Amino acid sequence: MRYGNVMATRTAIWRPENVSSSLTDRRPVVGAKSKQRTRIANGTDLLPGVDGRSPMVRRRRELLAQFIADMGGDPSEAKITIAKRATALIVWCESAESKAVNGEELDIATFTTAANTLRRYLADIGLERHARNITPPSLRDYAATNYGGGTK
Repeated sequence: MRYGNVMATRTAIWRPENVSSSLTDRRPVVGAKSKQRTRIANGTDLLPGVDGRSPMVRRRRELLAQFIADMGGDPSEAKITIAKRATALIVWCESAESKAVNGEELDIATFTTAANTLRRYLADIGLERHARNITPPSLRDYAATNYGGGTK
């Protein structure tokens, strides 16, 4: 629709005087969510093209969540990548163990290699649990952080 020199759309009003002459004149939007992240990077998918409802993917997701919690809740991307590989090996080893218990043949060399690789991955990300700090800040620290001042 057009109203004099103002063009109206469903979501915004466009005025010619508000339009920047070039893209470099525009200021970046602070805090805008990146639309360039993949479904794997933003945590929507664990693997590309894999149905996330399968038992193996659900198990991997459970393990990954536990590893992240054990690492204090905010690990680096490198540690998350190693943890993802460790979850793949855990699920593979669990599957191989269940097949062996049901009487199927187990290639012990492949299983041992996977178990040793898993041990090294777990050592890389830290086998011990790291407690997250849940101690609330003092009132003075809270006020200083959130209100730019504090009590004296």
